[in-house]
This record gives sequence, C-alpha cells and structure tokens, in this order.
Amino acid sequence: MHDAPLRPPIGFDNSYQRLPERFYARLDPTPVATPRLVKLNVGLAVLLGLDADWLASDEGIATLAGNRVAEGSTPIAQAYTGHQFGHLQPQLGDGRAILLGEVIGRDGIRRDIQLKGSGPTPWSRSGDGRAALGPVLREYIVSEAFAALDIPTTRSLAAIATGEWVFRERALPGAILTRIARSHIRVGTFQYFAIRGDTEAVRLLADHVIARHYPQARDAANPYRALLDAVIVAQARLVARWMGVGFIHGVMNTDNCSIPGETIDFGPCAFMDTYSPTCVYSSIDAHGRYAYGRQPRIANWNLARLAECLLPLLGPDETAATAEAQAAIDGFPAAYQTAHEAVFRAKLGLTEPHDDDMGLIHELFELMAAGQADFTLTFRRLAEAADEAPAAGASLAGLFSKPAAVTEWLARWRQRLALERVAPAERARRMRAVNPAFIPRNHRVEQALAAAEAGDLAPFERLLAVLARPYDDQPEHADLMAPPAPHEVVHATFCGT
Repeated sequence: MHDAPLRPPIGFDNSYQRLPERFYARLDPTPVATPRLVKLNVGLAVLLGLDADWLASDEGIATLAGNRVAEGSTPIAQAYTGHQFGHLQPQLGDGRAILLGEVIGRDGIRRDIQLKGSGPTPWSRSGDGRAALGPVLREYIVSEAFAALDIPTTRSLAAIATGEWVFRERALPGAILTRIARSHIRVGTFQYFAIRGDTEAVRLLADHVIARHYPQARDAANPYRALLDAVIVAQARLVARWMGVGFIHGVMNTDNCSIPGETIDFGPCAFMDTYSPTCVYSSIDAHGRYAYGRQPRIANWNLARLAECLLPLLGPDETAATAEAQAAIDGFPAAYQTAHEAVFRAKLGLTEPHDDDMGLIHELFELMAAGQADFTLTFRRLAEAADEAPAAGASLAGLFSKPAAVTEWLARWRQRLALERVAPAERARRMRAVNPAFIPRNHRVEQALAAAEAGDLAPFERLLAVLARPYDDQPEHADLMAPPAPHEVVHATFCGT
C-alpha cells in the first residue's frame, strides 16, 4: 500500500449537483468514532478508475466513513418521494444516505458514489441516519451476486465498520456501505416535483435523465415519450431477469424503481427456495403486494406513476398528453412478455420460438408449485438433463414430491428439443450459462451475517467468493448450493432501517 495519500484520489465529475438546489440538500456526512475497513471491492475500484490502495489507506477509509470529504466531492442528500405499499408518502428523500459525487469509469460510464448509513439528513424523519453491519453486508452480498449473474444492479464498493452502535430492536454494530449506481434517480424523484406542481423541475430532471441515461431519446419526435418508452423497456427487462432467478425484491415502492433500470435497495429481498408464485419474504408485506408472481404487475403500476409525472411534457394539451402516456403504459405487457419469454426459453434450452413454448414453461411452473420443487435446482438440473443422460433426468425428478408428473413433462420437453438444431452438449453448455448453480440462499446469508456480527468474516468471504462464479459447479462448495433444512428456513427478511 502507499505510505502517503495520492492526489487526486477520486476524479469526481458531478452533474446532478448542477441541478437547482431544490433537488437536494447540501451537507457533509456525520463522522463516526473508529472507522475500520471490513471489505473493499478491488475489482469494482479498478473499473471505476479508483486507486484501491488509497481506498484502503487511513485517508481512504476516513473518506468512505464520512470522516473527511475528498477533494472534488460535493456531498448531497437527494430529494424524492414515493408510493410505499401503494400509499403516497410526500416526503421521503435520502434519510440515511449521502451522495459524494459521480465518477466516469474506465468503461466510460458515469456512476454515483453514495455512502449509505452516513448520518441524519433533512429527510431522516426522526431516524438516526445510520445502518447496522448485518444489512450492510447483506446488500454487499446480494448486489455483488446480482453483478455476477449479469443482472443490472447497484454495486457495493466498500463496507466500513463505524465503531459505534445502532439501536433497532437491540443494539447492533454500526456500518456504512459505499454504494455505486448508474444514478440514484427513481420514479419517486419525478414524483417529488410532480406532486408539488413544479413542472419546470420535472422538465429539468427529464432532460438530465435523457442526457445521462437515454441520449437516443433526444432526437425523437417526442423526446419525453421516447424517455418514458425507454424506461418501460428497461424495467420490463429487469423484472423478467428477476423472475428468471426466482428473486423477490420485497419493497417495489416507486422510490425503489430505478430510472436507469438497475436493481436498487436490497433490504427485505430474497431468492426463493421452494417455488411458489405467492411467495413473500418481506416482514412488512402483510398482504403479499410484492409477491414473486405480482412483480410484473407492480412494475407496470410504478411506471404508470412515472407517466403521470411526465404528463405536462408529453403533449400540447391534456388530451394529447394522456393519450401518449396511456399508449406508452399499454406497451409494458408486450415488452415484459417478450423479455420473459426470452429469459425462460433460454433457461429451457429453446432457441427457435414455437407457439406452444410458453405452455410448456407454464406447465413446468405448475408442476414445481404442486411438487414443492426448489426453483434454482430445478432449472440447474434441467440444464444437466439437456444432454439426455437418464441419471440427470432422475436427479431432476427427485426434487419433486411426485416425480412421475415431471417425468412425463421431461418426455414432452425432449420432444420439443428434437425440433432444435443444437447438439445436446452445446445445449447443456448454454443452459448452464443461464441457470445458476449458486444464489445467495437466505439461510446461508443469515448465517454469514450472524458470524460477521460475532467477529468472524470467514463465512461472508467464502459466500462472496462462491457467488462470484454462480454458473460454475464448484463441487467443493456444494453445501452452499443446497436448499435449507427445515430448521434452517428463513421465513421473513427485514429492511434494516
């Protein structure tokens, strides 16, 4: 490591802070007692063009803890609102996060650097603005697993222990996450200004989003309609990818609906073990609003709220604007269906679309639900069965409470595969590349977090290393692939705030 600090350690180039000050509040993070580096994502640091040695130095740790403000940083808390479980909350905003600024990575992409758990802001609503170590490491694990699965997501650059306690149901060790995102602009950001009748701010925000995320919309006949269409497609593709890995977000509020189309906020989220379309893990989702099978519908609902915000920009009068908004929102089901079919055709090894493909897929889902089959292992073993090995088919059937039913389905699936022009070995290879062997199983995540809180980071590090290669077999880590035993099942997850 470098003995002396490097200059400049972070090459900030901040565009959001050039918007009017009603978009945010300027304030520095609140310093912490004794910051300590728990984990640094060296590969991500390299992608961002940051010096990992400097980030791990005393000066770098102080910056990631909020104890110092780096040169070029202009810290802000962003304003936004949102519908939470269908109910509008007019005043949300960054209640425990501060955006340090933006960097342009080695890949040419602009990204935010944000500290989560960095102290109170004007939007803390009587909260302490802090985060506990467990939720910070949970987000680190799951967001980096998403990156390895190649699903659009925020990333985790670093986890810092603060040397302080936070108080929830009990005293917990405090921590700060350095979160990286294409931006932290949400549907709720547009709502914040729309509900205040601030059309100028909505326009400024839309222009900022077009320039930053959807430059192709700039030259369209109606740039704001093109923007809305682009966000709809991004969200449709994102949710289809969630469905493809059995992921349940848990809090699909409009303030967690990312405009650039990334997965954001890994609070009460989970990957399903036993398949069920009504599966819910969030401890606060009492009515199943955000159940696995409802996620596409909720995404559509969230996007309708965005369309409402953009109405003043979409047409010369209310009638024309409403027609544009409705036409855009009406396009979501088709966009989602296209993305969904692409995901699940690939998971079943189907490359040439046939009319009855979705019937075959839905029949498998029905069998999985009735047979209480594990979501991830079903598709992984299906990939192993693609080379027509009888033993692999038997291994798949063994996941179901009634193996005979899936054996019949396997025969029909193989008849469908016979219509393809792909060799069995190549098909199996392609299927393994889209059907992960490893996901962040809830019980393993909880075990790793409990160990970390007790001072043992080895399970956390092992889980991260395995999840970095989700499509590889890794037989030496087979225990991390297995579903939970009955006494290990995690029935609820919590937001951590």
